[in-house]
Amino acid sequence: MSTPLTGPTFGSYAGDEVSWLLTDLSEVTLEADAVTREHAIQSGRAHYAESLPIEYQPDPAYRTLFNEVLADTAARLATAVGVVTELILNERGRDITLVSLARAGTPIGILMRRWAAHHHRLTLPHYAVSIVRGRGIDTAALHYLRTHHDPATVVFVDGWTGKGAITQELAAALGDYATATGVRFNPDLAVLADPGHCVRTYGTRDDFLIASACLNSTVSGLISRTVLNRRLLAPDDFHGAKFYRDLIADDHSGIFLDAVSARFDDVAAAALAQTTAVAATDRTPTWAGMTTVERIRRDYGIATTHFVKPGIGETTRVLLRRLPWRVILRDPDAPEHRHIRLLAADRGVPVTHDPDLAYACVGLIKDVTQ
Repeated sequence: MSTPLTGPTFGSYAGDEVSWLLTDLSEVTLEADAVTREHAIQSGRAHYAESLPIEYQPDPAYRTLFNEVLADTAARLATAVGVVTELILNERGRDITLVSLARAGTPIGILMRRWAAHHHRLTLPHYAVSIVRGRGIDTAALHYLRTHHDPATVVFVDGWTGKGAITQELAAALGDYATATGVRFNPDLAVLADPGHCVRTYGTRDDFLIASACLNSTVSGLISRTVLNRRLLAPDDFHGAKFYRDLIADDHSGIFLDAVSARFDDVAAAALAQTTAVAATDRTPTWAGMTTVERIRRDYGIATTHFVKPGIGETTRVLLRRLPWRVILRDPDAPEHRHIRLLAADRGVPVTHDPDLAYACVGLIKDVTQ
């Protein structure tokens, strides 16, 4: 069985903050430019998880904006961290194991672990695992978790929801795993923000800016997006990822975590009050965001919803990692997507306005097959 990776030998997070159930592919060249990757992915010649995008490194103006955004939103982020953590502790008990979906879920899992330690004196195990759309969750990682922890204690964590593709992928993959092995994990995904109304455990359903979505590896422990490439990985290996040691001078991972953690005491009362309010509501997922996604697909003549990425987090990913075609904003001047407007201008991506969006914004991927 493979063994977990930890910082500082893998990633910039402290070793006790997270254990990565990943295979180190740092010495393998996996990056390709956006145009080449997009043609390969959309033509069906390659899966998106077989390669990596070139890590976008923002200019000084964007980095300054990140720091401003983090200062402006740290309290709101801390409150959402408190709400989702308190919900889990109230409903799943205190004997839990946090398992973040790498990489967007990893900083959120660390913050939840810090909240539990700060306010409840709990030391929760925390792992990061890979899940790949269309390929499922890393079964080698599930084998490791079931060997070292009671599967009933595992809580899967992610940063935010868009259309809910990963929510559905997780449920289906865990169902398949239960059928194959008889071992059942709880598929209830906990997220910081659920603007798509795709899960029942969340810190907020507002589509607001999570500062860790603004950057790539430099706010995620210097770890790449995960890789599932069977030419490089044996069947029993964990999925892979790279540690970008060369970006250490630009690393904001600890800055992000510490800025949010510093507000835990300030927001404690508000977080508890919001937890009570959320717990009293009907949290059944309605998948309401898909109504907007389908309308956008029709209005813009888009062949598949795969090219429609709703919400601030997903729109940011389109601009940082994919080949963007257009950005649609609900409010053209809303402060929560200042970074998106800056990225769109930098990349020459057209921006349009639609006041009827269910999300703050939507990113559209260019169809390179047309």
